[in-house]
Amino acid sequence: MHVVITGASRGIGREMASQLSNNGHDVTGTSRDPSSGVPLDVTDAKQQARFAAQLDSRPIDLLVCNAGVYLDKGLALNDYTAEIWSQSLAANVTGVFLTVQALLPNLRLAKNAKIAIISSQMASHARAPGGSYAYRASKAAALNFGRKLSTDLRPEGIAVGIYHPGWVRTDMGGEEGDISVEDSASGLIHEFDALTLDTTGCFHTWDGRIHAY
Repeated sequence: MHVVITGASRGIGREMASQLSNNGHDVTGTSRDPSSGVPLDVTDAKQQARFAAQLDSRPIDLLVCNAGVYLDKGLALNDYTAEIWSQSLAANVTGVFLTVQALLPNLRLAKNAKIAIISSQMASHARAPGGSYAYRASKAAALNFGRKLSTDLRPEGIAVGIYHPGWVRTDMGGEEGDISVEDSASGLIHEFDALTLDTTGCFHTWDGRIHAY
């Protein structure tokens, strides 16, 4: 199985790439850091086109849209800037769309291809504790996009799942996280394996629970 993972240079992305590689899968990991994996800024349409050209007609069995940013963690309302909003939406929403758009021809070449979008429980309208406005809004938009995408791609046999990776002890999640990056990655991989056209459009947690939208 050929798997493409964006944002694979650290955290959950790197661990998913490692576990999938150890399980015998062919993994292409991308990163904004050119020294780590295939260079790709998901917000740059030209870089997306170059990446797709490098893959040529190589099928993609699983695309994991993992790249993202959390720029407003702990930020006070008065400290927000237009740049924080634009960068958050560019990475967490537009970046997901551009990745799917660029690599859709490769997904169509695979049999029973899948797309996994890493969102967050903070995208859920059922959770409204306040704060993190840009991150929550962008992850909610990614969730919405994934749900709509699942409808459009279902006739082509491509399943789409949206996932909450848990509160993970990473640079983004912080040391206070509930679970290890290893457990999150292995749980997510199990969920990707279980994704079918019968469950396309799902919003699941890393450990298989159905999350409220």
